[in-house]
Amino acid sequence: MKTDDLRAAYLDFFEAKGCVRRPSDVLVPKDDPTVLFTPAGMNQFKAEFLGLGKPDFKSAVTSQKCLRTGDIENVGVTARHHTFFEMLGNFSFGDYFKREAIHWAWEFLTSKKWLGMNPDELNVTVYEEDDEAAGIWANEIGLEQARIRRHGEHDNFWPAGAPTNGPDGVCGPCSEIFHHPGGFDPAKEGTEIWNLVFTQFERKGAPPDNLIPLPAKNIDTGMGLERTAAVLQGVKANFEIDTLRPLCDAAAEAVGVPYDYDAKTGRPVRRIADHARAVVMAVHEGVRPGNSMAEYVVKQLLRRASLEGYLLGRTEPFLYSLVQPVVDSLKAAYPELTQTVASTVDTVKAEEERFLSTVDRGIKRFDRAVEAAQQQGANAIDGDAAWELHGTYGVLVEMTEALAARHNLSVDRQRFEELRSEHEKTSGTGAFADSVMAAGPIDAVKKEHGETVFLGYDATEADATILGVIAQGRLVPTLDEVGHAEPVGLILDRTPFYAEAGGQVGDVGSIMSDGMRFRVSDTQKQGGLTVHLGHLEAGSLTAGANVQAAVDADRRAAIRRAHSATHLLHHALHETIGKDATQRGSVVEPDRLRFDFAHRQAVTPAELETIEDRINLRVMEGSSIDTNEMDLAEAKTLGAMMLFGEKYPDRVRVVNAGGFSIEFCGGTHATNTGQLGLCRIVSEESVGTGVRRITAVTGPRAIREAREAGAVLKQATDLLKAGKPEELPGRVTALQEELKEARKQLAAATAKSAAGGADELLAQAETVTLPDGTTAKIIAHDLNGAPREALRTLADTLRKKGEAAGTPVAAILGTVVDGKVALLAAVSPALVKLGVKAGDAVKVAAQEVGGGGGGRPDLAEAGGKRPEFLEQALKKSHIHIRNSCESVK
Repeated sequence: MKTDDLRAAYLDFFEAKGCVRRPSDVLVPKDDPTVLFTPAGMNQFKAEFLGLGKPDFKSAVTSQKCLRTGDIENVGVTARHHTFFEMLGNFSFGDYFKREAIHWAWEFLTSKKWLGMNPDELNVTVYEEDDEAAGIWANEIGLEQARIRRHGEHDNFWPAGAPTNGPDGVCGPCSEIFHHPGGFDPAKEGTEIWNLVFTQFERKGAPPDNLIPLPAKNIDTGMGLERTAAVLQGVKANFEIDTLRPLCDAAAEAVGVPYDYDAKTGRPVRRIADHARAVVMAVHEGVRPGNSMAEYVVKQLLRRASLEGYLLGRTEPFLYSLVQPVVDSLKAAYPELTQTVASTVDTVKAEEERFLSTVDRGIKRFDRAVEAAQQQGANAIDGDAAWELHGTYGVLVEMTEALAARHNLSVDRQRFEELRSEHEKTSGTGAFADSVMAAGPIDAVKKEHGETVFLGYDATEADATILGVIAQGRLVPTLDEVGHAEPVGLILDRTPFYAEAGGQVGDVGSIMSDGMRFRVSDTQKQGGLTVHLGHLEAGSLTAGANVQAAVDADRRAAIRRAHSATHLLHHALHETIGKDATQRGSVVEPDRLRFDFAHRQAVTPAELETIEDRINLRVMEGSSIDTNEMDLAEAKTLGAMMLFGEKYPDRVRVVNAGGFSIEFCGGTHATNTGQLGLCRIVSEESVGTGVRRITAVTGPRAIREAREAGAVLKQATDLLKAGKPEELPGRVTALQEELKEARKQLAAATAKSAAGGADELLAQAETVTLPDGTTAKIIAHDLNGAPREALRTLADTLRKKGEAAGTPVAAILGTVVDGKVALLAAVSPALVKLGVKAGDAVKVAAQEVGGGGGGRPDLAEAGGKRPEFLEQALKKSHIHIRNSCESVK
């Protein structure tokens, strides 16, 4: 049975049993702060399992996209481990229970109508105290006792070890189904293909008598799609199934090695194939490689795969060529993947290029770190070396650990984390704002009262009742502390306040009653509840009190204008540069919008002008903007645009602007395009590989910016004595020519002065001894504002004088011109022959100043945009040159 057929059969079977077919949740859940990626099928049903809210269904079936990295070292080594995989699951929330779950699992596996497995090749395990499940397997399914194994709480309970070790909360025994090819063998464990979890208890405290039966018992089952397909297809590993073997073959071809499962190159090729799948699926949902949270995981996976290829001899980017094979293998289930192939290719290739530009030097640095550890008799690579590899060479610490393990070494993570912490403190990264809303209080309010009713589509004011007051992470019955420093969370039964979502910022305003005034500074949503964040300005807050909630109506109107303009911009982009310009994020603020979209190059000025014209033509039309709620399937039939990485409910809100822009959207909008008044594009820029950003303004803000631009134009005309604005370009050109000539004269004078200082620099230069006993001089020098031309003049002089004295020179020079950094590295021919490269030295410096560059081994140039880091850049490059000189062959 093909993998796609297995997925379809599973969904059909349980749908026929009354389970509601639900779509896969997104791979990167935005409303679950407890996970970075969706790790299992049950995650999207947390609220249903906890009895929160009132779901429209009591049982469900899914095929869920999952991503886990906890066992990443086993990927490619074992037959079953993956990072990205699909989990087939059926769930019950107080509906069917143990008997149905067991019978249905057996029926699906063994019935000839479905999978038709040989019953003699299956055995099961149960929790040692679960006589009920054991009895069903023996007395109703008919399994002999030898094929029903009982295990303890660490093997057959969820969470593992929960009765003894916790945590408190919902838990229960489980029963696993194993497959034995050729017949049951009691001496072998077999392949686990299904796990049935019976969540029937709530754990409270320590044993004994700490498992309290739940009034509504639940079912959470999971069957691995890939491993079950491997069983059905009779192959020895998941990587050999019909959807993964072609991907392994494509990966092998991309790195130029043959693929065979048992070959020495089999493991790295499987890792490449696996990681490529995970990266493509994450990037498709808008997660680009980066340095925080989910982005860091994607970056790690991509670089690990790239490193595997590098170690197999592939020194050029290749992972990007696997994007299409990944899409081909999954498009039957996820056809939307085909719409982001181009942008995903661009993202993957650019990250590969960044990594490969440093990996060669990184591997050499790693080898020196291994050698140092072995010479010292240490069992771990020094934490400082690991941090240098991580920060300077792009070899992430997880990769260093994986490489070190091949030499039976670990990494001093304690020292590494100390250095990372110091870096985060100085760079301002790594800090995450704490929320005032804890999961406990939110869940408690929702369990008792249900979700907040939103009235804001039709009103900006409403009467409401306070359901909960959250202060310092807990529910309080009353709060009367006026002027408290930390924001307080206020939950109402109904509200006109829009909670931040879909890029639209949360509303602000006030909540009042007799003698009480609460200023709302932000509105957020958690678990279906709207949380009004703010400060008590007068009176006291009490749960159960009646209040009047009022949104800042002028601000809301400005947000509505900007949000509707965002839709017009999206439509105009598709008309102008094509439908591949898929949305990658947005921010909607009062009369200001920011729109990110996939595009390979900068939008030209002419294209921007066309886009702006098209938006404003729609504004002048005054077309009606209608919003309607409808079934998801109906909305798709209308052609409503969906955003990748977003999860949509069964009933969706569709915003239709004049019939030309139709999008899924839960935000607030103008009622006709004419209300936008005017839309002006104020900037277009790159915000990542293959992603551009347009910023625009609407309404009064657009008029104000146009007026301010006119005033600046007049001021510039007056200052430059241009007479009329249209004469400005000619006047500016003339002044530029004058400035160019002045700079040329200054450069000549500065170069003469710099050359005269070469003797002093050589006298003060660090002298290093080369392995052959000869010496070389290393110079790192800031020319302190000298023109760029002076760098080359000084470099040539230093090399000539050094070589004349019989001492080769390697120099890294820098200067700041017009707020930008200019760098130049120069290496004497004698050192170039030994392997010291100017291009490598200048790239190390360029990384520190936020730039890039390169050139010949003897002379290379680069630039940067962070002049405040020039001193640090020169020091790092100096160290790199020294290490290069000391390690030459």
